[in-house]
Amino acid sequence: MIEMILGIAAVLIVVILLLIFRIHSLVSIMRGSYQKTVGMSNRVNGFLLLAVFILGLIGFAWITIHSSQYHLPEASSIHGKKTDLMFWVTMAILCFAFIVTNIFLFFFSWKYQYEEGRKAYFYPENHRLEVIWTVIPAIVMAILVFYGWKEWSEITQQEPKGSEVIEVMGKQFAWQVRYPGADNKLGTYNFKNIDASNEFGIELADSASYDDFIPQQLHMPVGKPVLLRIRARDVLHSVYMPHFRVKMDAVPGMPTKFWFTPTKTTMQMRDELGNPEFNYELACAEICGTGHYAMRFIIVVDELDEYEKWKKEQKTYVASNLDYVMANRKVIKGLLPASPAPPDTAKVVAAKMDSDTASVIQAKPDKPKPKRR
Repeated sequence: MIEMILGIAAVLIVVILLLIFRIHSLVSIMRGSYQKTVGMSNRVNGFLLLAVFILGLIGFAWITIHSSQYHLPEASSIHGKKTDLMFWVTMAILCFAFIVTNIFLFFFSWKYQYEEGRKAYFYPENHRLEVIWTVIPAIVMAILVFYGWKEWSEITQQEPKGSEVIEVMGKQFAWQVRYPGADNKLGTYNFKNIDASNEFGIELADSASYDDFIPQQLHMPVGKPVLLRIRARDVLHSVYMPHFRVKMDAVPGMPTKFWFTPTKTTMQMRDELGNPEFNYELACAEICGTGHYAMRFIIVVDELDEYEKWKKEQKTYVASNLDYVMANRKVIKGLLPASPAPPDTAKVVAAKMDSDTASVIQAKPDKPKPKRR
């Protein structure tokens, strides 16, 4: 409270001093003793304006060159290179316009500094000049917007055939990914099914979910389109893969998508950067809470044959959570027996996939319930 009062008092004192100075000037004018004299300070200020502009250009050039070592390496995706090109073209146009307009701004401030007896030239309007400086920026902006809209529509609306489909889900505070199995089709989900054992809310009654698997790393093949189906479980998150130039918000209740084609494997990037510890990563670009900083998920880009081998080695969600699946067998039509089998008989879970692929999961037998006396 005291600090606020002191601040208000300081502002009032400054206002009073300005009013006193203004009254003194008006009184001098009324008496005829006011003289319009311009000292050396005016010329000094004119040169200082030029110096600030020149030093500013030098500083801008230095910081641009110096910071280039911290830029991201060349994009590791096809669309990423187009995005980088659009970014640098836009930056070049903006920097050109900024430098040209500031040259005129600072030069005119120096060239036409105040001089006794000089009268300003009255230049009311010039329609041709106004049309030129309106039409040219409008055309440039339209071209940039159209190019950006074209690229954005391609990576968000068109789904390439034969792409690898991966579901990415954000939650406070981690990423989780889900892959379809041999059928290349993700099972449906329902938020009402979400619990500690079913964090995706997988609809277990959907046969397409039987071969889905949930790994601890995000693997993807090089040279093949990857379609990310994105959603959030609680608050707003943002899928950010900087090396692929991928960024898409994960919005609760509104699934989004993004597809891209990786062009460099993890090993190729390690060799290119000379860093054997390098890893692609998925981060969150939305401040989603106190644990936002911890939302880091490792991405591995493999050769196609290595990727297929990795997929075959993954254990399905049903096989990894068999006890949970058994406990919820009432809602899993056709996946598990309707009634418990004898203790000495093993239960067989037949995963309903394509006709040419079928997997059998040998489950543990149910323990017999103790008889009540």
